[in-house]
Amino acid sequence: MRIRRTSHLLALTALTALALTACEDGTGVQDEGASHPASSTATAAQPTPATDKGTGTGTGTGTGTAPTKDTTGSTGSSGKTGGNTGADTGGNTGGSTGDKAADDTASDTRVLCNGSNTKVTAQPVARPLNHMLLTVTNTGSKTCDLTYYPVVRFDEMQWVPQAAKETQPQAVTTLAPGESGYAGVLLSAADGSGDGGQTAEKLTIAFQGYTPNSDGGASATPALPAKGVYYDSSLAVTYWQQDMDDALSW
Repeated sequence: MRIRRTSHLLALTALTALALTACEDGTGVQDEGASHPASSTATAAQPTPATDKGTGTGTGTGTGTAPTKDTTGSTGSSGKTGGNTGADTGGNTGGSTGDKAADDTASDTRVLCNGSNTKVTAQPVARPLNHMLLTVTNTGSKTCDLTYYPVVRFDEMQWVPQAAKETQPQAVTTLAPGESGYAGVLLSAADGSGDGGQTAEKLTIAFQGYTPNSDGGASATPALPAKGVYYDSSLAVTYWQQDMDDALSW
């Protein structure tokens, strides 16, 4: 009898320990059946992150709308650029057209100086020695240009005296109505080194055009002193000058 009670007591103790262990695990005596629902619950919880991802896609859609706004803004900028381009192009074109019109108008009011619109005089001077001064006065109603140098011809001479290159001005001599231009004429060498000297009684002045040696229009025949003018092979002229002193300084 004592042995059976001891065995019964040991068995009861072991059963109690097992029960306590199960309670501590939180599963009780259901060891296999309880584990399956727990796994199902974990699997069912997975769609929640997917829902969060869907929200992120919605945000992406909102971002996609931004290019439409930017495109509208760009269109506005293009309109502004078009306006500026139109204004600049219009202004520049208008200005250029106006300048061209002004140039055309200026060319219409300027002509070549020649014997038809000027008065020409020829006067020997005391200084420099053996020089003569040509004076051309604009008698017309338009500004005229005295180009290059006078083409001087005494009597029936067959050659044309050349112009001193160092007397060429920086710009064409231009005469407004009533203004005068000048040229100097070296008649003969002061030291007597010239040859073929003779006295002329007639002088013809020809004018050049806008290219060298071209025809500038009507010639002039200014009067010479009654005793005539002596010249030799040293005969030379200056370019047309705006100032009398420049014409006689050579």
